[in-house]
Amino acid sequence: GGIMWFKLENGVMSPMKKHLGSIFEKIAEGLKMKEGDVLLFSFGEDRDPLNEGLGNLRLKIGKEHFPEKAQGFDILWIVDFPFFEWSDEEKRFVARHHPFTMPVLEDIERYKNEPEKIRALSYDIVVNGYELGGGSIRIHNRKIQEKIFEMLGISKEEALEKFGFLLEAFECGAPPHGGIALGLDRFVAILAGEESIRDVIAFPKTGSGVCLMTGAPSEVRDTQLKELKIELVEEVPNDE
Repeated sequence: GGIMWFKLENGVMSPMKKHLGSIFEKIAEGLKMKEGDVLLFSFGEDRDPLNEGLGNLRLKIGKEHFPEKAQGFDILWIVDFPFFEWSDEEKRFVARHHPFTMPVLEDIERYKNEPEKIRALSYDIVVNGYELGGGSIRIHNRKIQEKIFEMLGISKEEALEKFGFLLEAFECGAPPHGGIALGLDRFVAILAGEESIRDVIAFPKTGSGVCLMTGAPSEVRDTQLKELKIELVEEVPNDE
C-alpha cells in the first residue's frame, strides 16, 4: 500500500497523471475541487491500516496547517458501522464489535449473501478526533441471535453449549436494551488540552504495565492459584 496525490494547478499534476489523468479529472469534478487543491489517497489490499494511516495524516495536517480549527469542541457520532468483517486468518466472517449487537433488521434479509454490507446498531462518539465512547443496542430476541450465530459459522450445538443460558433468557421476554461507555480519562484529557491520557491519570502505569504506586502486578501465592484451580507448569521446549 501507499499514499498517492494529485493537485489542481493549471490542470492535473501528479506522478500518476500519465496513467490516471482522466480519472483524476473526473474525481476533481465530482469533489468540486478548486485551483490549488490537493487530494491525498491511499491504496492497498487491507483497508483498515490504510484508513488508520489517512486518519493520522489528516490529524497531522490539521494541527500543523489549521491550528485555529483546534479551538472548541467538534463532536461526531459514528453510526451505520459494519456488523461483519472477513477474517483471512479464520477464513470466515467475524463480528467487528461483538456478536450480541443488534443488526439493522432489514439488512439481514437484504444482504443475507453479502454479510459485509449488514450494518450494526452501534455507535461511537468522537470529540476533536478522539474516540470518547462507544456502545450499541443489544439483541434481545432469540431468533435474531441464532441467525447471527449461524452467519458467524457457529453451529446450533456450539451456540447452546456456550450461550444456552442467554438464548433461554431471551425466551423469558428480555426487554430491548442498550447503552454506551465513556472513557473518563480521555474526556478529562480533552478538557485539559492534553494529548496523552497518561498526563491526567493519577497513577499511570509504565510502558510494561507496572503500577509504580502499588507495585502491581505482584507475585501470585500458591494458595490463590489453588483456589482458582490453576496449576503452573514449566514451558516445554520446542524441538522443531
